[in-house]
Amino acid sequence: MPSNRSRWMLVAAVAAAAVLALAGCSGAASPAEAGRTSARATPSATPTPTRDPAEVWVDVRLANMTLRQKVASLFMLHAPGTDPAALQAFVSSYGLGGLIFMGDNIPPTPQALAAQTAATRATDPALPPLIGIDEEGGDVTRLPWDGQPGGEGLRSQPPAATQAAFAARAQLLKQAGVSVNFGTVADVTADPSSFIADRVLGTDPASASARVAASVTGERGAVFSTLKHFPGHGETEADSHHTVPTAAVDLGRYAAQDEPSFRAGVDAGAEFVMFGHLVYSGVDAQPASLSATWHRLLADRLGFRGVTITDDLRMLQDTRLPQYQDAGENAVQAVAAGNTMVLIVQSPQTDPNALIDAVTVAVQRGRIPLEQIDADARKLLVLRHSLAPKG
Repeated sequence: MPSNRSRWMLVAAVAAAAVLALAGCSGAASPAEAGRTSARATPSATPTPTRDPAEVWVDVRLANMTLRQKVASLFMLHAPGTDPAALQAFVSSYGLGGLIFMGDNIPPTPQALAAQTAATRATDPALPPLIGIDEEGGDVTRLPWDGQPGGEGLRSQPPAATQAAFAARAQLLKQAGVSVNFGTVADVTADPSSFIADRVLGTDPASASARVAASVTGERGAVFSTLKHFPGHGETEADSHHTVPTAAVDLGRYAAQDEPSFRAGVDAGAEFVMFGHLVYSGVDAQPASLSATWHRLLADRLGFRGVTITDDLRMLQDTRLPQYQDAGENAVQAVAAGNTMVLIVQSPQTDPNALIDAVTVAVQRGRIPLEQIDADARKLLVLRHSLAPKG
């Protein structure tokens, strides 16, 4: 019989052989082979896509806004005077998305205007308010140092003259800190008695379209361009500052006469479309500014995905029609219809808090979807943040 020592040596040898055999069956490899196997087994690293920092900033900002703050950011209102501190306080106290400068806001020099707009950006440099102005040239000129012609002087010249005039005008606005020009009249009329006749860029769809596109091209990169007054003020002689003009226009007439110039401006890259207080009774009994139908038509037919904004809603009150005497309700209907932004040159009696509260309550009660408010607020955050100093 083998000794105990011999037995243990035999057991150890058998165990070692078993381990080697098991390793061979399992495909164990040499260190070099193991390295090659590991390299084959590890999937190649896929780069993680990096998001645009501006998009991330906007998403974070939106996520940290209350409902009321989102609603307030949809308003562009007016404060009188040229005091930079007062204008800054007005924007920041209400959390407005924009401010419109009227004649009473224009100081004697471009430098003074630049100081006013700079003050409005001081509270939140990463998110400046939109500063809008009606600078068409001609009859509607806010800046006394803008010597460029408007529609009446441009429509008899080649479209290149329109582009040059709007390019020069846009530079004046940019230097003054104005970011949105309500300057492109896309309306069409050959009727000299029409309220809008002196301001149109063309008296027929073709000539208007060429100059509307040229105006947008001229402003590109300097200010955001606005097409007005959708769906077209040229169908009526009446003045929408005092009444709600109504025309027996159906979709076919609109498509042939009024749509081409707006389409040309959209295709040229206009960022804003302003909705007029106009009724085309063959399409909708509501003024376009309060009409979901007209907002859908602009998106579906023209493919417009930019900012829609009302003409001054106070104009509806000024008609003295009873259905438009509640400023808050007008704002609610305007947002519910699809306007991204509500423009109001409010009267001294109009409390901005009441306007903001009216829309906020309408969202809370389900009259306006929260998802719509989020989408509109985000769209405006993107535009405003793009105006912030880089870096």
